[in-house]
Amino acid sequence: MEDLLTALGLAIAIEGALYALFPAAMRRMIARALEQPENALRVGGLVAAVAGVALVWVLRAN
Repeated sequence: MEDLLTALGLAIAIEGALYALFPAAMRRMIARALEQPENALRVGGLVAAVAGVALVWVLRAN
């Protein structure tokens, strides 16, 4: 559970840094995301989730 909370905190910190450093680019990215169909967002989210789990699995296996 501690690892999960650590990963969540790191993800929030990275996202916060992106908004602080590149607010205009993040605003454009959100606008583009709003234009995408739901299925494209769903597939993208699923791919990102699977890639994240695979990365953690590979790192933990070594």
